[in-house]
Amino acid sequence: MKIDIHTHIMPEHMPNWTQKFGYGEFIHLEHRNCEACMMKGDRVFRIVEDNCFKEDVRIKEMNETDVTVQVLSSIPVLFNYWAKPADGLETSRFFNDHIAETVSKNPTQFIGLGTVPMQDVDLAIKEMERCVKDLKMPGIEIGTNVNGENLSEKKYFPLYEAAENLNCSLFIHPWEMMGEDKMRKYWLPWLVGMPAETSRAICSMIFGGVFENFPTLRIAFAHGGGSFPFILGRVKHGFDVKPDLVAVDNTVSPDEYTGKFWVDSLVHDKRAFQYLLEVIGDDKICLGSDYPFPLGENKPGRLIEKMKLGKKIEKKLFYRNAEDWLGINP
Repeated sequence: MKIDIHTHIMPEHMPNWTQKFGYGEFIHLEHRNCEACMMKGDRVFRIVEDNCFKEDVRIKEMNETDVTVQVLSSIPVLFNYWAKPADGLETSRFFNDHIAETVSKNPTQFIGLGTVPMQDVDLAIKEMERCVKDLKMPGIEIGTNVNGENLSEKKYFPLYEAAENLNCSLFIHPWEMMGEDKMRKYWLPWLVGMPAETSRAICSMIFGGVFENFPTLRIAFAHGGGSFPFILGRVKHGFDVKPDLVAVDNTVSPDEYTGKFWVDSLVHDKRAFQYLLEVIGDDKICLGSDYPFPLGENKPGRLIEKMKLGKKIEKKLFYRNAEDWLGINP
């Protein structure tokens, strides 16, 4: 059995919100000459394959790669945190309804995560409650920052408290990478910016006391936690030598939080994965592929299989840790 916690999906058809709302560069999908074009406003943002929106193609490819269950989440560019709150809520509800419908038609193959308008915490909590209570989702996906603000800002604490009370898991995915406009060449925002962005989120949540204040909140980070595992020594050293700058909101050492959150397995390298096991632990790593995008793992779990870790650990990585993070019964 394999549960892939990191897969993205979008509706095949969606409104042109740029025209409807009269501003911004909302994503919509246009089908042109046998290609599906994600349009950002009036320009092509990305061309996607039909496995991005057709569940029958997705299920066929799951069967071909031995994936039992996919956890579905929105593509981060669809978060729309920059939009007016009411418009962000409308787009979030549209994507959440689509994911819930996809799951309802294929309940043994898919588990859904919602998206919420983080630019307005009250609306975000309201939509999170709908996702959990009405749409029966075990969690939501949020970005590593909200319009440049760290996730450690106190304004987001009510959302973490509500998620803890709802038993709602969080999947944190990089987006709007810091420095993106200064390093567009060579695909550096995706190769360098995304790992740094995830590390930023983890560090800010540690230093800001999110894990300390909400100890039962179940949080998973994409891409193996980004660069965080590999800079942990530097982060701890900074905490120790400059507490006046680092330990201003939380006096607990950052290395105390390894093993308190989950990460996916997407690191692409056996040596990196071995180190990830040592830092994060085999109880807190879940299979994640970033399906269906090119930076993902073509056959989910292939790297884990190559590690030859033994059946007991493989079971944890392939599905048991995902069940623990999502709070679902086996």
